[in-house]
Amino acid sequence: MHAGRAPRRGPGPGTWVAVVAAVLLVTGGLVTLARSIRPADRATIAAPAPTAAAAAPTPAPTTSRPAARLTLAFAGDVHFADRTAARLTADPDTAFGEAATALRAADLTMVNLETAVTERGSPEPKEFHFRTPATAFTALRAAGVDVATMANNHAADYGAVGLSDTLAAIKSTRFPTIGIGADAGRAYAPYYVTVRGHRVALLAASQIRDHTLSAWTAGPTSAGIASAYDDRLIAAVQAARDQAEIVVVYLHWGVEGQGCPSGDQRALAARLAAAGADAVVGTHAHLLLGAGYLGSTYVAYGLGNYLWWRNSAYSDDTGVLRLTFAGRRVVGAVLAPARIDGRGVPVPATGGTAARIQQKWAGLAGCTGLAARAS
Repeated sequence: MHAGRAPRRGPGPGTWVAVVAAVLLVTGGLVTLARSIRPADRATIAAPAPTAAAAAPTPAPTTSRPAARLTLAFAGDVHFADRTAARLTADPDTAFGEAATALRAADLTMVNLETAVTERGSPEPKEFHFRTPATAFTALRAAGVDVATMANNHAADYGAVGLSDTLAAIKSTRFPTIGIGADAGRAYAPYYVTVRGHRVALLAASQIRDHTLSAWTAGPTSAGIASAYDDRLIAAVQAARDQAEIVVVYLHWGVEGQGCPSGDQRALAARLAAAGADAVVGTHAHLLLGAGYLGSTYVAYGLGNYLWWRNSAYSDDTGVLRLTFAGRRVVGAVLAPARIDGRGVPVPATGGTAARIQQKWAGLAGCTGLAARAS
């Protein structure tokens, strides 16, 4: 020891007490935060950025870690008209009734919101028109829905005014909505979300050739929906493939009342699979359609009506499709069957009704050309 230098002293008892107290305080706060996260919140909590310490080199693992399993759920067409409008008016928080249990059961849940979100505007020249107030987004959130596609043939039912109101409602409510936007760049843009530390990309488009697609497809400087006939969709899927671990495309496609996929559906599914989509799901035909694998891509051609405005619109059989991913691969696909009741609510099916819907859905795969297993 050099002369004149005071000896280095360790921390005194008081210091150790303070350190321990701080550690307990922080740990208790983290436990409290973890316990406060509801299942419905898991899709919105991003993984923390790596710290400087985490960036330091670490020894390579000696064994590979199994891919984490995530469950993403998808249901069909939702809108608030007639009997379902009354439910929204009565209480947005309970509009989905018993259906909310199935919607909340996944890490992330998505539906097709098939309506303009407006209370203004003039009807477009078409047979059916649907619109709803912005409280529709409140109902979706309350039921456990995390994302909605609006790339469908009813998103612009009330013209330019209705479309402007719809975009304003999306912005003000901050509800994640895809397949629609103030221009093509935003309509075709993937929605990226981190689900339990894994990055997921969701995209949407409509393949229904009708007035909405011809008049309201989004352009470079014009608002509208994303068209499945535009190469922007394929480019967006390819770009998402480089940015996300899981890529899912939700389409509005098929022929109303037709239980087998059309040639257009099959061709588009093949293009999306080649572009890098891990799963392709869709709706529009008002029926359940078959599902299976196209190579390693899982395809579900039709999810049917879900929260629905009228009785017996082709079929009241429906359900929530739960896809379990291990890494990029869909390793489990289960339809939680439901039956739309007189209120328009898709009530979870049980007993013989559940067995019938499950058997029906399994049999629909026969005309899809899809495989039972991934290759």
